[in-house]
Amino acid sequence: MTPSNEGHSVKNLWGADGGMDFRLSAPHGLPYGFAQMRETPRPQATVGDTRAEPPQPRSGRALAHITGVSGSGDPHRSDGRPPHTPRGARCTGPDGRPGTSPPVPGRPVPHVLLLALPAVLFALISWQVAAHGPLRGLDERLDRAVVGHGPRQLTEFLADLGNVQVALPVLAVAVAYAAWRGRRLVALAATLAMAAVPALVVPLKAALDRPGPLTDAVGYYPSGHAATAAVAYCGAALLLAPYLRVRPMPLAVLLTVATGAGLVLRGYHWPLDVIGSWCLSVVLLTVCHATDRR
Repeated sequence: MTPSNEGHSVKNLWGADGGMDFRLSAPHGLPYGFAQMRETPRPQATVGDTRAEPPQPRSGRALAHITGVSGSGDPHRSDGRPPHTPRGARCTGPDGRPGTSPPVPGRPVPHVLLLALPAVLFALISWQVAAHGPLRGLDERLDRAVVGHGPRQLTEFLADLGNVQVALPVLAVAVAYAAWRGRRLVALAATLAMAAVPALVVPLKAALDRPGPLTDAVGYYPSGHAATAAVAYCGAALLLAPYLRVRPMPLAVLLTVATGAGLVLRGYHWPLDVIGSWCLSVVLLTVCHATDRR
């Protein structure tokens, strides 16, 4: 620091060997942090050197807090390219305000497993019933231990939930409402699933000729009442689920299980008759669910 004639202090920020010399001057008594820069001379250019220029913005580079280049209008990306994250691809609502983010893709519903597992279990149960296997013997011993238990009127009411006169109107109302709301394809799938119940159950009854728990009459496997209740109530739940605030599927499953329990406790069917019908119904309902997803 050297005194000057103007009463200021000067500090050399560069070497004294002829190089670049920046001088910061400030009045006496003020630190250099509060000094005003009076002059900042630039280094002299030599022959062959290019003149230093301030950095220029280039197209294709993101600039903070501005709209995109070329009129893209996207504050997230300045180059007009679509964002790479689902959150960035927001669509505006009807009033121009930012809408919701699109759903993050997740794992697909395993429809193949829902079709394969009940189909394999149904084939296994049918084989055991037809071959008088150990699973059929266990089923008959279990039925003799539980048949006749429970209040008669209650078990009779539960068994009647599988009647066509009770279950079919529930599905018909759901099919009509879904078709009126524009979901005609899934409504048609549910109708075909119910039509497939007698088309599959009746030939199987005739082929296996299983006698009933309390009678010598044959044709009890699989249970038509159990399949009718499962397809009607669960199918109606699939159709009405998008329009209800509560989930109807737990209630549909409860009605289906209650129907099967009433059939077994009243002695109308063996337990395997009901379980086999449930497996067949799951296959039909999975097809309806896959149609709904499409």
